[in-house]
Amino acid sequence: MGAILTIDDLKRRARRRVPKMFFDYADSGSWTEGSYRANEEDFARIKLRQRVLVDMTNRSLESTMIGEKVAMPVALAPTGLTGMQHADGEILAAQAAEEAGVPFTLSTMSICSIEDVAEATSRPFWFQLYVMRDRDFVFNLIDRAKAAGCSALVLTADLQILGQRHKDLRNGLSTPPKFTPKHVWQVATRPQWALQMLGTKRRTFRNIAGHAKGADDLSSLAKWTHEQFDPRLSWDDVAWIKDRWGGKLIIKGILDPEDAEMATRTGADAIIVSNHGGRQLDGAPSSISVLSDIVDAVGDRIEVHLDGGIRSGQDVLKALCLGAKGVYIGRPFLYGLGAGGKKGVALALDIIRKELDTTLALCGKRDIKDVSKDLLYAPHDPFGTGAGRR
Repeated sequence: MGAILTIDDLKRRARRRVPKMFFDYADSGSWTEGSYRANEEDFARIKLRQRVLVDMTNRSLESTMIGEKVAMPVALAPTGLTGMQHADGEILAAQAAEEAGVPFTLSTMSICSIEDVAEATSRPFWFQLYVMRDRDFVFNLIDRAKAAGCSALVLTADLQILGQRHKDLRNGLSTPPKFTPKHVWQVATRPQWALQMLGTKRRTFRNIAGHAKGADDLSSLAKWTHEQFDPRLSWDDVAWIKDRWGGKLIIKGILDPEDAEMATRTGADAIIVSNHGGRQLDGAPSSISVLSDIVDAVGDRIEVHLDGGIRSGQDVLKALCLGAKGVYIGRPFLYGLGAGGKKGVALALDIIRKELDTTLALCGKRDIKDVSKDLLYAPHDPFGTGAGRR
């Protein structure tokens, strides 16, 4: 892959290799993108305590997320249109995650289907659910995830309606994509991407096409998708989803302690503190800025994970110190995928793993399970960590 040392290096290479409309889809937020930027910027405000002359040998990043052993507490987040960053993108990302020993989460709005990914992997993956108006389709989707051996269901709670993403509108990106002369030019100037896409049969939403009534071709699929996100979704729906699924349930999209409290009452196994990557409510706080308050609100009654803004191993450690049991990366692995396919995803995970391992050592710890707020130095205590020192 050449001299690629950081997630930003992967981002720059992906920008050159992926057509603009698809790169921008991954690398955008809603409205002013203020919350998208805050997700990264707020991590930089948190400082780590350096400790010296401690034994740094025999370090371990191994942990668990919802009871599953992980090589490090990092999972690949559910991301839509992953298979348009690189041909067969979901399959390649799932394979890279499996080899790295971390969970992969497949989006409802994936290009490769549940069955595609299950056939190409041997480790159970997680499946993310969008609840649609067509409940028969949702029931079937849950049943398909069970049949594929998925070990957790991730219910996204913050996308009942779509936040407006200006880049997508300016690029003319539709669902599914329609290739205008502008788009054709973007593809023509990325010949490697185009050749890879020509070599796969997976170029539409395969979890939906052929499985939903009235969504049999590209034109009907676009209409169906536009009409199906259900604004009526409420806490009352969690019970039947949990009952239908019958396995481990994670609720994604929690930003407020009151909602976190509500989630504990549903019997879910974990929550993901997330603002949808800054793609929904612009002006919402960053995920990391509310993490500590949410952890304090729920205690040990439910496992707390974090999604949004992770760009380095240092970010992972900061989130764990503030009480997260694990974190998710979306854009970092998408940059890797766009930059170099499966090898690029593996490189993204390796970059984060090495940074996390080195940072753990320089903070004077040997086991990732032993980190706490005591590793943070925050003179102004920006997020209520209680870790301020003079």
